[in-house]
Amino acid sequence: MAEILGLVPWALLTLLAAGSLVRRPRLRTYAEASEGPRVSVIVPARNEAANLGPLLTSLARTSYANREVIVVDDRSTDGTGDIVRALIARTDGWLRLIEGENLPDGWYGKPWACMQGYRAATGDVLLFTDADTRHEPDLLGRAVAALADQKADLLTVFPEQTLGSFWERSVMPHMLSMLGVRYRSMHMNRTRNPLHVVANGQFILMPRASYEAIGGHEAVKHEVVEDLRLAQVVVASGRKLYATHAEEFMRTRMYRSLRGIMEGWTKNVAIGAGYSVYPLFGRIVPWLIVAFIVGAWLVPPAILIAEAFADVPDRLMTWALGATILSLACWMLTNVRMRVPPLYSLIYPVGAIVTAIIIGRSALRGRRVLWKGREYGAPAATP
Repeated sequence: MAEILGLVPWALLTLLAAGSLVRRPRLRTYAEASEGPRVSVIVPARNEAANLGPLLTSLARTSYANREVIVVDDRSTDGTGDIVRALIARTDGWLRLIEGENLPDGWYGKPWACMQGYRAATGDVLLFTDADTRHEPDLLGRAVAALADQKADLLTVFPEQTLGSFWERSVMPHMLSMLGVRYRSMHMNRTRNPLHVVANGQFILMPRASYEAIGGHEAVKHEVVEDLRLAQVVVASGRKLYATHAEEFMRTRMYRSLRGIMEGWTKNVAIGAGYSVYPLFGRIVPWLIVAFIVGAWLVPPAILIAEAFADVPDRLMTWALGATILSLACWMLTNVRMRVPPLYSLIYPVGAIVTAIIIGRSALRGRRVLWKGREYGAPAATP
């Protein structure tokens, strides 16, 4: 009986994974707006030569005509600006390039690039989007319609995550599922507690008046997780956030290698976790997550492996086998949702180990962040 009761947490985790297959609200429920307010699409770009061409090609196909696209070249060294200039020569004026200024004291790179884009924008609605995203033609029109229908001050969407390599398929489901459990769209759209909201920095749509009312990116100028903090500022000011799923209309591939995954998540995961709880618990939350990962995903299979080298009590083996089977079911469901081949469920401990390392590494760094040739939190950021 004790073994059965001991499996309750794993059964609940499996139910959570099953529940995540239902994603609501959906952007597809909003009819595409073919006309409306002018939208300024702002793309902060630092060393994004590999991503920018496909993004701008997708934005060129948008069916929402009343828009401009502003790329802010944030002191890139890889020819990002040259790619934009070459495309400008072939467009009818909807694309512009802003040469980013040096980073002022007290600012982090992405908020500063977004702020410069805002200053150049002419639209009544602002869309901040990342270079590693791809937009379907009707994404912007549907998002504008949803923004108006919901009378939202900030609309954010969750795209399809393209996971191509072994490490993406092994690790990214762990990172993304943790975020999905902590932040659920339906709850975020109802809560008035800033601790329980987040925005996806890959797609943040705001009326200009709302953006200016909260102080724009200057309100989060010194934040690594500027998207999370922007959402919290919006809700803390009594304004409305609306989050919706748009997997059919937008996709992104955040990282392509283990190194990219490690560096990308290390820069912000512990800081973001700290902002999602009351300050008293901020520093211990990353370590609690590491303890959970070890206990939930690594201990049961480790006990099964230990049986090959030592005599493990039968009751403990029964529990470990049950927990491992439920874990396999949990990750099978998670991988189905993320369009990862189901066989990757068999190696879920590999992803768990890397995830634990990332979170521990991020916690040890604290507010010291290394990203795209800049260092924050210790000495001042370099230009």
